[in-house]
Amino acid sequence: MPRKARLDAPGALHHIIVRGINKAPLFKDDQDKTRFLERLGENVLQGQSVVHAWVLMTNHVHLLFKSGKDGISAVMRKQLTWYAQYFNRRHSRTGHLYENRYKSILCDEETYLLALIRYIHLNPVRAKIIQTMEELDRYPWTGHRAILGKAAYPWMDIDACLSEFGGTRKKAIAEYRRFVREGIHEGRNPSLTGGGLIRSQGGWSQVMAMRRRGSKEAYDERILGGGEFVTAIFKEAEDRQLRQTKHKRSGQTIQKIITAECKDRQINERELKAGGKRRSVSTARAVIACRCREELGSSAAEIARHLGVNTSSIARSIMRMEGGG
Repeated sequence: MPRKARLDAPGALHHIIVRGINKAPLFKDDQDKTRFLERLGENVLQGQSVVHAWVLMTNHVHLLFKSGKDGISAVMRKQLTWYAQYFNRRHSRTGHLYENRYKSILCDEETYLLALIRYIHLNPVRAKIIQTMEELDRYPWTGHRAILGKAAYPWMDIDACLSEFGGTRKKAIAEYRRFVREGIHEGRNPSLTGGGLIRSQGGWSQVMAMRRRGSKEAYDERILGGGEFVTAIFKEAEDRQLRQTKHKRSGQTIQKIITAECKDRQINERELKAGGKRRSVSTARAVIACRCREELGSSAAEIARHLGVNTSSIARSIMRMEGGG
């Protein structure tokens, strides 16, 4: 059965899971983990995104990630491509590092934010790497210490979590810590590592009860949330796809957008496609990239091929146009 396309909704909460191929290690020592975090921070900030929770385990990674305007794909592609090259080079290995593509579950933030933060940060306890809450408070490879104020990561949003626990920071930290402690003995919870109606409703018994009552609710294994949330996500995606389909059926193409913008701005198309650096040319290139993405749903790689530049240049151009620097 073909795998479904990734749901990459900008500004949405995603639970991302990256696993090593055949359960092989992703990190062999603390240096690997440090380098992964350093580059993650750079990519997250550049992508105008934030991370709410994270943990680095030996052979897998969990990230609770709120994407920027460009979604999660650009950030994760840069992060994982760079890290695989770094890891293979440093450890003199070849071949794939990851188990297929990373898993991404779009989550209902209002319902699942706190549960996911706790679940992700308790991974080392469930794996028996550490045993106690006090050890978790000191453990360097989760975002838990940052929420406690014991570490600082500019790319982490700790306020979204703490604002749920109290009016003052001291009280909020104490209540958050109590909340995490209460989850220590809960064990593994498959409902927080995937989407779908069963996970959204709390198990098969809830789904069967709904069916006996004649209730039906939208669901999708790529989404962690109730039927209304799932329906809203698909409505947004469908509206965007309809707009793009309308443009395509009208005969719009990347080349037509290029030609129109060059004519309006009096830019030589040959200079544009030769990578010209003049401000007016760079601006035209950025406008074209944004129009192609919005009107046609074109990928950065596809736009880059038409404009004669690399994919990262297109991603940066779009980010600048949308206020990202």
